[in-house]
Amino acid sequence: MKGKNIVIIGGNSGIGKAVAEQAKAGGANLFLYSRNGEGNNQFDVTNEGAELQDLPEVIDGLVYCPGSINLKPFHRISMEDFKAEMDVNFFGAVKVLQACLKNLKKSEAASVVLYSTVAVQTGMGFHAGIASAKGAVEGLVRSLAAEWAPNQIRVNAIAPSLTDTPLAKQLVSTDEKRAASDKRHPLGRIGTPKDIADATLFLLDEKSSWVTGQILHIDGGMSSLK
Repeated sequence: MKGKNIVIIGGNSGIGKAVAEQAKAGGANLFLYSRNGEGNNQFDVTNEGAELQDLPEVIDGLVYCPGSINLKPFHRISMEDFKAEMDVNFFGAVKVLQACLKNLKKSEAASVVLYSTVAVQTGMGFHAGIASAKGAVEGLVRSLAAEWAPNQIRVNAIAPSLTDTPLAKQLVSTDEKRAASDKRHPLGRIGTPKDIADATLFLLDEKSSWVTGQILHIDGGMSSLK
């Protein structure tokens, strides 16, 4: 990671913050963007007029972290809710990818990491909104991996299960809720930001130089074990 220019959208909390800390420890040059701009560049992915400012001339790694958790029965999910899920998870990613493509092409070996969810592969009630949006992300990952391979740009995604981040705070707000969530995972616990950051750094690193178009399920076994 030493000397690489890494752009992280949503790098001020949760998984994005953990990725930033690990990348910085590895000697990367960080370019962090967040909605509130805390100590970094301000960028709201849902603002149609917002543009990424001060991008590095060469982008070696791009990580798109914004997400949402809005679990409801299908009949209670409004069209506005569906659109909001798509704006944050899919259209925001599209906007960022298009803005960064020229600079990614200037890298000798660029890597893009997006995030999906275990709920795309494993059907889960009340997840229709987020699973639909992240399903679009997975399709985008595979398409761009094929299209950008000649430019030596790798594109992958990580599909976590429930992870202990500020976004998931309400789902693990009591000892009872946390214990129930832990129990649902074959390995007996929910994920940590470090779990996901470790996988992200692997995908950004040259150690994964032959990996593209993949959806890595970092989910405590939930997507494949009973």
